[in-house]
Amino acid sequence: MTDLGHVKTLEELEALASSCTGCVLSESRTTVVFASGTQQARVMVVGEGPGQQEDEQGVPFVGRSGQLLMSLLSEAGIERDDVYIANVVKCRPPRNRDPRQDEIDACKPYLRRQIELVDPRVVVTLGNFSSKLLMPTTLGITRIRGQAYEWWGRHLVPTFHPAAALRGGESVTNDIRSDVALVRSLLDGRLASSTEDAAVGRDGGVENPEDEQLDLFGATPL
Repeated sequence: MTDLGHVKTLEELEALASSCTGCVLSESRTTVVFASGTQQARVMVVGEGPGQQEDEQGVPFVGRSGQLLMSLLSEAGIERDDVYIANVVKCRPPRNRDPRQDEIDACKPYLRRQIELVDPRVVVTLGNFSSKLLMPTTLGITRIRGQAYEWWGRHLVPTFHPAAALRGGESVTNDIRSDVALVRSLLDGRLASSTEDAAVGRDGGVENPEDEQLDLFGATPL
């Protein structure tokens, strides 16, 4: 895995990503969709990958799901300047298919360094894909959402992808709203991690996320 620990700024990291040819997604992309937000953000949102609109504009979450996400964050008093948005993969998979393992592996160093440089207080993962990448779990998002997990010296809050709310209606929207309220409480210092050892049950589900995130952070915490 490429080591990007020498990269000191998000601008330098984005410049490297913009010319990346580490996987086949570089052959079909319109543009690299690196991220949106500043290094001072206290909340980092991690989605799966760019869609068509994002690929065309070079900005993550510019469609209806992104508008819903920002609306729910704003409701909780979390403003745009306090949010950094990135994806697991920076290039759109053809026909919006799921990213393949080699594509994920090629992008991991960028995501890792983004998290290190932004150093958010809370990481929010959207849907099964990004949640299962950052947390070693076999459980689906329905089982693991609704809680905050201690994660590499910060907190991780998994929630539904806003696209699921557009399909699933008010019930899913309200679940995301509840999870965003958790994020707000963490930022305000009104809530400790609801599972201090970050385990959900003992049935092969979520173990301690600091043990392994598909080698995202290697063997030792940040």
